[in-house]
Amino acid sequence: MSRIEKVLYTGKTRTSSGGRDGEARSSDGRLDIKLSSPGSAGSGTNPEQLFAAGWSACFIGAIGKAAGKMKVALPPDLAVDAEVDLGVAGTEYFLQARLNVSLPGLDREVAKALTNAAHQTCPYSKATRGNIDVAIHLV
Repeated sequence: MSRIEKVLYTGKTRTSSGGRDGEARSSDGRLDIKLSSPGSAGSGTNPEQLFAAGWSACFIGAIGKAAGKMKVALPPDLAVDAEVDLGVAGTEYFLQARLNVSLPGLDREVAKALTNAAHQTCPYSKATRGNIDVAIHLV
């Protein structure tokens, strides 16, 4: 396991009042959301959606870093659609995920190289590697 040498940022949140059916707020006030269990009638988001949003945003940043190193101009309509599944096996809960990467107008081999490089450097990809099933698709 690698250790951080210099902390660049610490996200601080507090979740209360019921966990998945509660509320979450960040220490700086920028995040203030209601939470609802997946599939419920609640009006809030859920941890799987938040994880998918965070991972896809980070993955786009990692694609940008890879593109800079490869001297590749990224299309303005670059997108990553993240799908995070919450499931069970027996009595245990697990996650699995898919990242669907859209790099329109780029040569497929270039897009694949960017995606592979991003998956090696993205902190979310590193955190999940070997821990959950992950599939990455170019669309």
